[in-house]
Amino acid sequence: MQLRDLALKVAGVAQDAGKFALQDQLTPRDLVAAVTPNSAKGRTQVTSYVDERLKRLISGRLAVLEPFDGFWQSRPEQCSPGDRFWCVGGIDGAINFMRNMAEWAVTISLFEFNDEGSAQPILGVVHVPALSLTYLAARGQGAIRVRSTSTGDRREKIMPSTMAMLAGSIVCYGMSYFPEESKRALDVVAAIAGQPADIKRVGPTSLDLCKVADGTYDAYFEPNLHHWDVPAVSAGAVVVWEAEGKLCQWNGDTIHWRRENDVVASNGLIIDELRPYLH
Repeated sequence: MQLRDLALKVAGVAQDAGKFALQDQLTPRDLVAAVTPNSAKGRTQVTSYVDERLKRLISGRLAVLEPFDGFWQSRPEQCSPGDRFWCVGGIDGAINFMRNMAEWAVTISLFEFNDEGSAQPILGVVHVPALSLTYLAARGQGAIRVRSTSTGDRREKIMPSTMAMLAGSIVCYGMSYFPEESKRALDVVAAIAGQPADIKRVGPTSLDLCKVADGTYDAYFEPNLHHWDVPAVSAGAVVVWEAEGKLCQWNGDTIHWRRENDVVASNGLIIDELRPYLH
């Protein structure tokens, strides 16, 4: 199956799963705290109670659609060129989800190992059920945004903005629930304050990346994205790249999918002005 056709089918899987998750959002429940590797510091990660059910549903559908070599989280230590692994996360934007906000997403990506033994995402789907919005992209096929309307789905090719200056731009950022990581993000916000026309903080990561891809934002940055962020970041990354936007680490290096990353996405024009503030 061609990647473009596969991406459309995967978008259908995400949309079906999103219907169940949206129904769950309409039923108020308590917040759930999940232990993280940083629990020794006395901190916890807020997560959604639907995460595991959502991942099981999506993973089962993908295994029937096209199993490839399995799933990213359970991949073997040694992989061969051409190996492909699905990457499925829980709710991206769990706090938004549990506080009855619309900005949360279901994400799916597909990783492929290249000849150098490096894994890169080649297909990404970001579905936002509460907004009836889906972004999808596949390597070499461009990126599209699908809006569900009363007259049917509307597909639109997307591209980044042409804003070339930080002054007057719209910049978005993400921040962690870990204090020292949040401070890094807020230090950048304080440093650039007064230059952009607006600085947004909405989330989730996957949707913020897609909004750079479609020109809503001119740039997005976030420090210390962790291994549990890989499903969201990888899905959004393909959308950014295929829309001809730029995504990399703060220092300009490529994203490393097996360790933490300080991520910045942009239209490719504004990054030279923004990067000096990213420390």
